[in-house]
Amino acid sequence: MTFDDHKRPSPEAMLKRALAEEADTTIGKLKIFLGYAAGVGKTYSMLEAAHERKREGWDVVAAYVESHGRAETDAFLEGLEIVPKAHIEYHGVTLPEMDTDRVLARRPQIALVDELAHTNVQGSRHEKRWQDVEELLAAGIDVYTTVNIQHFESLNDIVARITGVVVRETVPDRLLDKAAEIRLVDIPPDELLQRLREGKVYIAGQAAQAVEKFFRTGNLIALRELSLRRTAALVDDQMRAYMVSREIPGPWPAAERILVCVSGSPFSERLIRTARRLSDEMNIPWFTVYVETPGSSRHLQENRERVWKDLRLAESLGAHVATITATSVANAVIDYAEKQNVTKIVVGKPTKSRWREFLLPPLVDQLIRLSGAIDIYVVSIQADIIRPRPQAPEPKTSISLTGYIVSVALVMAATFLCLLVRPFLAPTNMVMIYLLAVVLSALRLGLKPAILTAFLGVLAFDFFVVPPQLTFSVADTEYILTFIALFSVGVIISSLVSKVRERADAVREREEQTASLYYLSRDLAAAANLETLLAAVTKNIGESLNARIAVLLPEGERLKVTAASRELALGEKELAVAEWAFRNRQPAGRGTGTLGSSELLHLPLMTSASLLGILAVRLEVESGYRSTQTRRLLDAFTSQTAMALERVQLSLRAEQAQILQARETLERALLNSISHDLRTPLVSITGALDTLRDKIHTLADEARLELLDTAWEEAERLNRFVSNLVEMTQLEAGAVKLRKEYCDIHDLAGCALAALERRIGTRGIEVRLPPDLPMVRMDMTLMTQVLVNLLDNALKYSPVTSPIEISASKDTTRMTIEFADRGPGIPEKDLKRVFDKFYRIPVPEGASGTGLGLSICKGIVEAHGGVIMAENRIGGGLKIIIELPLH
Repeated sequence: MTFDDHKRPSPEAMLKRALAEEADTTIGKLKIFLGYAAGVGKTYSMLEAAHERKREGWDVVAAYVESHGRAETDAFLEGLEIVPKAHIEYHGVTLPEMDTDRVLARRPQIALVDELAHTNVQGSRHEKRWQDVEELLAAGIDVYTTVNIQHFESLNDIVARITGVVVRETVPDRLLDKAAEIRLVDIPPDELLQRLREGKVYIAGQAAQAVEKFFRTGNLIALRELSLRRTAALVDDQMRAYMVSREIPGPWPAAERILVCVSGSPFSERLIRTARRLSDEMNIPWFTVYVETPGSSRHLQENRERVWKDLRLAESLGAHVATITATSVANAVIDYAEKQNVTKIVVGKPTKSRWREFLLPPLVDQLIRLSGAIDIYVVSIQADIIRPRPQAPEPKTSISLTGYIVSVALVMAATFLCLLVRPFLAPTNMVMIYLLAVVLSALRLGLKPAILTAFLGVLAFDFFVVPPQLTFSVADTEYILTFIALFSVGVIISSLVSKVRERADAVREREEQTASLYYLSRDLAAAANLETLLAAVTKNIGESLNARIAVLLPEGERLKVTAASRELALGEKELAVAEWAFRNRQPAGRGTGTLGSSELLHLPLMTSASLLGILAVRLEVESGYRSTQTRRLLDAFTSQTAMALERVQLSLRAEQAQILQARETLERALLNSISHDLRTPLVSITGALDTLRDKIHTLADEARLELLDTAWEEAERLNRFVSNLVEMTQLEAGAVKLRKEYCDIHDLAGCALAALERRIGTRGIEVRLPPDLPMVRMDMTLMTQVLVNLLDNALKYSPVTSPIEISASKDTTRMTIEFADRGPGIPEKDLKRVFDKFYRIPVPEGASGTGLGLSICKGIVEAHGGVIMAENRIGGGLKIIIELPLH
């Protein structure tokens, strides 16, 4: 092997590079002008690059450029086409936003979009401007955009620690990763502060406040270092990707993986961003997992929504997100880590007090004990630095007052029972009655009412049972130990019973989900066509989620509502949202960051191979749109539905392929038949005419007549063949219209015999028609053709010396006509196929046919409402039976 062979890329690497280059041609390229603070000149640099591209002949438009009133920026916009902004009214104020639809319709080569991290006005298609940019890129439009380093999600907490300001408008790091080019716009901090003092960054009224809160020299230096480091890391990643794609040897990192655990804590965001930064530094994949325990159902709605937002944040930063259900968080995390080959786990530092850690060991201690070879990274949490995102106020879940009232009633009943049995039992034995009340309260009412029952039980036991009665004083101090034991055992029993109840509820909930998936998969497997499949989807998903469902499938260039629940109608707005979700292969509508004002959640029905449609869902409970459990179930439903739709489509394609194959077989048979049956008479006619032309003066009169007769017979044969083809085509197309009139069977037989008089010659034809046969309504011309075809077949396939029999009979409802010969007959297995198109049996020498005669007979007879059948005769031969209705 030569040195050049070592440097030559492998086929796999070449294929990977070809696929990447192909993908690059279908989507637009993103160029980011990155700065460390406002005022460094990002917009100016972007406009400068735009003018360079325009001079080179590129089609450049300003989709959205914000000048902030700076005259030099407005002047630099001259010469560029500016796309008109969309104006959206919000709380009585009209605000300008980028008109994404107009930019897509314009389809420039390069679109300038300022302020990538901007939050759009409520009512816009997307919640964030970076989502608009992603849509432009997906449409194949190159985008130039500006953004500051502090707006990227993974650096949000670091920027907050540096500046003391929490940045609310953030951008997923994946946009930085997918950028084709990053241009760092950098000026010294002192120069930036000078620009600020001169009023070139913000308007004068805001400058002092900006300097005081954000624009401090130390902050700017730290932010500048962040932007430089991040840009250098991206350049390094591009270099590595280039070397890998071309198989250039180099020191590559080991195959490690990071896992971060989230719990809905206000500090989970920091853990997620820390894991993302570690992943970037080590260039390794990372995972985010949330463990749902049986007690999770007790969490407040606010906490559940925080979990949902944390998982979405991790997903936007590029993590593989998973939610698992288990009774032990530590065991579940370690099991998941081992299955995913995770080498490092990131958790937060415990914030509980020491005595609580003694009673319940923190998660980090449990993970360290169970981790084995897995490294545990503990991240410190300082509440005074990272402030949780403000949540919309949610009504707290209140324990029903009825539960506490029932608890009091249980204690009263237990006390009454103790008073009844007091003469017969010692006071210490009556403790069991109060414990029974605690167990009943825990089973039926929950943990808190059960604890109340235990507490009230101790008081009642002391006041009513323990001497001296009707006072809380105790004569025997040993009863104090009894009180403590009663309350402790009551609390422990309440806790255990409550946990068992929660686990039973969790098992029941999982069983319901499993049953829902089972019923849907069963009905989808049994669905034989699209209608039954969609009916199963709307029924099962609607019942499982208490929701209304609509399925939209593509029809031409638009989506059409193919199936929907009752009382669910999709207006133009919902159809437009569904079109967007289908075109962009992304969820949209309620509960998402795209077109969130929609009333329905629109989910693409996708498989690995194709995009099949949209599943639109309207949940009865608003919180369900952000419930991780509901979204997991919806993901499973959409996957099953998509696979079932793909199966039905593949089945239809297979059926169409079979039909096409059968059609091609018939076409080949027809071509073969035509090539033979046209050539044979044409050869005879051509030969006869050629002989007459060359030897007309030397041939005797008898020889000339014989040649003319041969040409005439072959022309008649050719005419019958063409007529059969035309009639068969008309019958299949339904173009034959019957002209019925009352006809005599005797006349019908006579017309058929007259048409074949020359063919019959001296052959014996036995006609047995009773004289009293009634008139029958029929198309005389077509039925004559039927008899001619049957007679022609009989003449062709029967011996010359055997007669052909024609007979007729009647009963009260039908007329029966029979043709019988003494030919070879038909094999029993072929009797039902003899009337099929192009079907032939082995023929005697000299006989030929197209295989259309009997098929035409069947079509004409059935058009009259009759029946035609074939059966073999005893002693040899074939009988064709025609039955026509008399009325």
